[in-house]
Amino acid sequence: MRLSSMADYAVVTMSAAARHCGGARVSAAQLAEETRLPVPTVQKLVSMLSSAGLLRSVRGAHGGLQLARPAAAISLADIVEAVEGPIALTACVETGKQDCALEACCSARPHWGAVNAAMRGALAEVPLTRFVTPAPAPAFEEPA
Repeated sequence: MRLSSMADYAVVTMSAAARHCGGARVSAAQLAEETRLPVPTVQKLVSMLSSAGLLRSVRGAHGGLQLARPAAAISLADIVEAVEGPIALTACVETGKQDCALEACCSARPHWGAVNAAMRGALAEVPLTRFVTPAPAPAFEEPA
């Protein structure tokens, strides 16, 4: 399983927005500059993330974008679902998506709901704050 580029970019964009928490609001252009993503891509992501209730836009002289809730209360699952929709490894468990030739005799189908819930649960356990703080530097080892 691999996240789409847009889901990856959404995490990068939200991480950049989270670094501004408690400070001045930030514009989509600033986020694009900080992340080195194209402005149209960031604008599209900002729209999706705002629609999902993860970012809030404030108008006016001191306006801009800010997280809609604390970074610790936003999970990787929230961000991925804002861009990709519900987290599911197969489409056969979604309502109205029964277009599989094996539907009538599939023994795996009853189990996908639990697998999808486990995947979402794992992503829900990863808060945005994990992406905001710098990763620890790898330990230096002396050559033998």
